[in-house]
Amino acid sequence: MTLGSPGSADQHTATQRARSALAGLMSSVGSLGLAAAATAPALLAAIDQHAAAIRDSLDADLRPLSAIALAGYVEGIHDAAREHGWRMPEGHIDFDTGDWVLTRMLAVCALTRTLPTRP
Repeated sequence: MTLGSPGSADQHTATQRARSALAGLMSSVGSLGLAAAATAPALLAAIDQHAAAIRDSLDADLRPLSAIALAGYVEGIHDAAREHGWRMPEGHIDFDTGDWVLTRMLAVCALTRTLPTRP
C-alpha cells in the first residue's frame, strides 16, 4: 500500500480502512476473546506473549504502532493461515484450545485497544 505524506488524504483514508478492519476483528472475535482472557490466566499470558512478538515484528520499539500496521499484519496472518487450511471458527468459540492463529488475532485486538482514538 503506497501512502501519501503523513496527514494527507491518502493517509487518512488508509487509516480509516485499517480502523474499520480492526473494528471488524474486534466484533468477530476480539471482544469475546479478550473477555474470556480476563478470567483465564493462561490465555491472557499467551495473548501477552503474542502481543510482544507482534510488537517486535512491527519494530514497535522504533516507531509507534498504528492501525495501518496492525491491520496489515493481521491480514497477512489470516491470509497465510487460510492458505494452510485454517478457517475462522463459527458459532461458539472455545478460546482455550491453544489455536495459534486465533490467539495471534486476539493479541492484535489487545494491541488495537492501546492505539490512540484519533489517527
